[in-house]
Amino acid sequence: MAYRWKNTLKDHHVTDEAFFLNRRQIMGGALAGLGLASIAGEARAQEALEPNSYEDITQYNNYYEFGTGKGDPARNAHTLTTEPWTVKIDGMVDRPGAYGFDDIMKAMTVEERLYRFRCVEAWSMVIPWNGFELADLLDMAGVQSSAKYVAFETALRPDEMPGVRFPVLDWPYVEGLRLDEAVHPLTIMATGIYGKDIPNQNGAPLRLVVPWKYGFKSIKSVVRITLTDKEPPTSWNKANAREYGFYSNVNPEVDHPRWSQATERPVGGGLFAGRIPTLMFNGYEEDVAELYAGMDLTANF
Repeated sequence: MAYRWKNTLKDHHVTDEAFFLNRRQIMGGALAGLGLASIAGEARAQEALEPNSYEDITQYNNYYEFGTGKGDPARNAHTLTTEPWTVKIDGMVDRPGAYGFDDIMKAMTVEERLYRFRCVEAWSMVIPWNGFELADLLDMAGVQSSAKYVAFETALRPDEMPGVRFPVLDWPYVEGLRLDEAVHPLTIMATGIYGKDIPNQNGAPLRLVVPWKYGFKSIKSVVRITLTDKEPPTSWNKANAREYGFYSNVNPEVDHPRWSQATERPVGGGLFAGRIPTLMFNGYEEDVAELYAGMDLTANF
């Protein structure tokens, strides 16, 4: 049941990294001949949403198990062993068990998804993910009708993760979604970026991506998925419930207690690039607003 969600962009916008990176050079020089004019036209057509570079995406991110600095994950995550890898799926499912990563991949249809990514710290990127819909993985385990939430857990390996020596959070990192959020067609389990295997610092080999929520909801290096009828605890909510709610939907109208969420700073825009307005639900309002119909989004932030 893959391909539930249709992107308006074309495949070549995300698959041909060399073309994308070279495009800026082409645009910066003199255009001559029909071939280059055609490329320029394609380039202008995607100006509204274009991927960050592979270097932006893999060199500037958060993964506190490998350090709290933005460059720490890229520097330290090479110690993480990702083969073999299993994901335990348990709780209210018909077929609980330890599912091998290779067996999961044989059963899934991998798609390319170009998504906006908005960090709660008010920086943003556009990322070309490769992955499959979480709904298909949950179908593999067989979700029981009594389940209402999905809980996730990241790997906890002190010998491989130097950051967990420090009590920045209550390890292991945990997250959660309502079941209807988890099975929404936009919610994917990512396995790659730019058509390459997902790097360790970005959550190899398997991570959640929920594009309408702040980035910390998209838990990395998932080792356990539990179906439950109770709202599961989440790491940042446990650490500071006043600042980090369970939902954590991108919402420019609800500020973080210590800073505004009305605007964001696109990474890769250059030293003098200005901030841009943040979009409701990170630009996916048409797709997901109905999930929260009637809810007070100030109280349920």
